[in-house]
Amino acid sequence: MQRFLKWTLKTIRKDGSMMSWMEEKRFEWVPLASSMLQKLLAGQSIIVITDDDRDWFGEYILKTVNLGNKNRPLLPFVSIKTFFPNIHQLKNKEDIELLEDMLSQSFLNGYTFFYIGKSNDIKMQLAKRNDESFSWVLDEHLQNSFYLSSGDDLLDIKLIQLFRLLDKSIDAVLFAEVSLEDE
Repeated sequence: MQRFLKWTLKTIRKDGSMMSWMEEKRFEWVPLASSMLQKLLAGQSIIVITDDDRDWFGEYILKTVNLGNKNRPLLPFVSIKTFFPNIHQLKNKEDIELLEDMLSQSFLNGYTFFYIGKSNDIKMQLAKRNDESFSWVLDEHLQNSFYLSSGDDLLDIKLIQLFRLLDKSIDAVLFAEVSLEDE
């Protein structure tokens, strides 16, 4: 069984020049993805949250992660909008705490936020409150998050490529191709 970092590099290189941008960012990626994958394996649900401009990508994740051709168990990825359709009504810390209370009652095995978007979005406050969130943050380097630039002409393509890498990582972990130990 190979280590996740080595497997990630091989997978990036196998995808060719389209993923070459990720080769040096893999050191930023691996600890974050490894942590999220460990939580998924431990039975936690993954709650997908996006800023408004990345709504399409959140829907893409939810439609793609459990496609029938995956030959793996169904994975507990859900949208925050499923539990709180009025997410735009979050205004302050108390609103966020009430939502977190409801989520804690709903997910007894725990949950991890998977946030994609800008850091100034109120929905990012949910992810920021939990150091264990899996966040892809645009235009701001935040601790425990993966940085992307909203000014990048290839941003949409990179988001899809990152999700492909994450999806392949899920398979590799589920089928014991890689070890997440010491990552």
